[in-house]
Order: sequence, then structure tokens, then C-alpha cells
Amino acid sequence: MKPVYQITEYGSFITGKKVDGYITLPPHTFEQLENFVLTNRSKEVDALELMGLSARKGIGKVITARNYVGIITMNDGTTIEILPKVSSSSEDDSAAGVKRLLIEMLKTLRDSPYKNLQSTSVNVEKMNIFDVFIRMFIDEVFIIVKRGLKCSYETIEENATFFKGKMLFSQQIKFNHTHKGRNYVSYDAFNVNRPENRLLKATLQYLYPRSASSKNRNDIKILLNSFTEADASADYKSDFAKYIPDRNMKDYSTALLWSRVFLMGKSFTSFAGSEVAMALLFPMETLFESYIAALMKKKLGYADFAVSVQDKTYHLFDEPGKKFLIRPDIVVKRKADGAVFILDTKWKILADSKTNYGISQADMYQMYAYQKKYGANHVTLVYPKTDKVASETGMEYRSDDGVTVRIRFVDLFDVQKSIEQLYADFFAEKIRSGYCYESVGQRVPAW
Repeated sequence: MKPVYQITEYGSFITGKKVDGYITLPPHTFEQLENFVLTNRSKEVDALELMGLSARKGIGKVITARNYVGIITMNDGTTIEILPKVSSSSEDDSAAGVKRLLIEMLKTLRDSPYKNLQSTSVNVEKMNIFDVFIRMFIDEVFIIVKRGLKCSYETIEENATFFKGKMLFSQQIKFNHTHKGRNYVSYDAFNVNRPENRLLKATLQYLYPRSASSKNRNDIKILLNSFTEADASADYKSDFAKYIPDRNMKDYSTALLWSRVFLMGKSFTSFAGSEVAMALLFPMETLFESYIAALMKKKLGYADFAVSVQDKTYHLFDEPGKKFLIRPDIVVKRKADGAVFILDTKWKILADSKTNYGISQADMYQMYAYQKKYGANHVTLVYPKTDKVASETGMEYRSDDGVTVRIRFVDLFDVQKSIEQLYADFFAEKIRSGYCYESVGQRVPAW
């Protein structure tokens, strides 16, 4: 079994001797990872956010994980697993608990196979994230096989000993002028050798040697027996182009999303590197935003509120022409009186020891602009909970021109409680219609 090296955000890898507080990689693996980071410095991804490279006296080279989480699988099967760094008083903040949290966050990403992830169906304690993904793909393919592989007509050309379909005269003359008993023919065959099945077979073959899970490998072998009459795709791009999602192919949709991820590296962010077979990495800023937005939409998903994610209603300037689009993460409108509340998520670690707790001045400028353009009752910056800030509930900043910026924290291991606290902020002010909301689903006369 190939080794798996696990680290959290802001943790560091070294090579050579063991040092407390660092994960030691074999020299070859460290070199591969270093080359991967250097290769992706020229990409759109900010290398400083992906991983940092430095040198420390007495230690040597250091590779530090930054704001990306997920997995990196080397060509030799070695896996690097990067987990979110989460602060909580919960007892489930183990590596397995963090993996489950990561899966829940991934499920909120739009147009991805991750939305069907089920952490309860796999042993996350014993599986790395890559094998969890493989497991999800396997489960989808089992559903397809159980319901039956889709068939279609395939045009076959061959030099046969029998006549079938139509004669291809030019090929017949070319190949069979001395073989009178053969027939170069073209005919349509109804079989399973269609692009979708070819892609699934290719994915199964690709994953078999790369999975560290014996259960995954055994199940892949079982599944491959169902694809014996289909060729493995030799041209992924061409076969994906031939796939037309429709009602008849609904069973295939999620499995093919996984195939695209595994075969073509089409995940949330693409990375390059000759040493790397697979890199599925996700910016925590985006994951946190997606997760909180999904939870808020679920919480407010009834008639009293309208929720907009990544709203594009306003620009900073309207003349000459609309310029400099502003796009808050979450805009909540209370239908009873039109009150507007804005939330922006920030994956940053605040601390009492930092100036202004580490809140960015640029972020405050941004929230000020949101309040002014939307006429919001208040705006809220949402950060992950940290044990470095004494306040449990957050803080408020008020200006003399009516702008209030609230700072709120989300405990990702007690997220429902945190969402309830955010929710309560929407009921803290009177409603101009003469009613206020005392609790969910209740309206009582205003004070």
C-alpha cells in the first residue's frame, strides 16, 4: 500500500530528519511536491495560497500548506492529503470528523459530482479523501450496472468471413482480391460499446492501481466484468463530446461527472505537473462561502425571505455607464418590510492579539460600500470560529452615518447553532409594517 501523508492548513512538510511540528516526507516525494508547487506558480492559482516554499535554519526546505485543501496523488501512488484547519470545542474534531466536514462542504458546490457525497456510507477513518471520491464513483457505477448498461447502435467495419450489412467495395478490392471467401462489410450492431460505457470502463481501469483501499479495488474488478463488451475509451475528449445528457441517460450523469474529474482533471481548479497523477484541491475561501450560503438558503427558504447568492444588482458607479460591479456573498431581503441584510464570508483566522483582530481594512471598505448601495439595515462579516478570540458572539462596529458592520463567528462543528445566531440577527430590528418576528414562523405586534 502506498503511503498517505496527512496535513492541515498551515502545516508544513520537510525532508530528512524528523522535527516536532513538521511532517517528514521521503526525499523523492518532497522533491515531487516541490516541483508541483513550482510548476503551478505560473498558473492562475496564486502559489502563495496553494503552498508556500521557504527555508528554515537547522531544518532546510519547508513546504507549507496554505488555503487549499484536498488531495494530491503522485504518479507512484503516494498521496498528500490536506485537511481544513478548524477550531472547535467539539469532540469530533478528529481527522475523521474534519473529513466528514470537508465532504459536507464539498456537497454544496454547484455543478459538481460532490453534491451526492455521503460520509456515512464510507469509513472515513480508514480511507483517504481520494479513496472516498473513488468510493462514490464506484457506488454510482453499481447503480448503473444494476439497472443495466445502456446500448446503442454502433457502425462496425470489418473483413468478415460472412456477408452482413453492406459491402465496402473499395476496401473489398484492396484487401480481398486474393481472398474470395472474405467480405469487407459495414453494419450496425446494437451493443454496449457506446461513449458513456467506454468512459466508465476507462475510469475503472485508471482507478484500480491508484486506490489504496482493498475494498475499492475488489469492487472495481467486479464492475469491470460488466464492461467486457465495451472498449475502454482511447479518446476521452471525443467521447465526452458525444455524451448527450437527457432523461434516458440520467443514471449516468453523476458517474460521468466523476469520470471527467478522474480522467481529465476537471475539478474545481485544474493543476499541472508531470510528477502528479491527480490533484483535487479546493480553495477554502470558496468552500466556506458555498457552505454558509447553502445553510442560510436552507434556513431562510420559505416565503418570509428572499435569498440571493453572489448578487449582481449594483455597481459602485452608475455614470458614465455602470462600472465596478459589487457582488456580496449573500443578500437576504425580508419580504414583510423590504429590510435588507448582507453577509460576506471570510476564511481568515481572527485573534485578540492582532490589530483590529486581524479584520482587513479592505473588507471593511467593502462592507461599507455594500451598506450604502443596498441601503442594508446592517451588514455582517462571517468568520470561522477560533479559540484565539475571547468573544463567543462577535463584535459590532458603528459609524456616525448609520453604517453598522457586525462580526460573527461560525463553529463548523456546531454549525446549526451558529446559523441560528445569524438568523436571529434578522429579527433584531422592528418591522415598519407594525410587526416584529419573535421566533421562526411567528409574528407578534411590534414593541
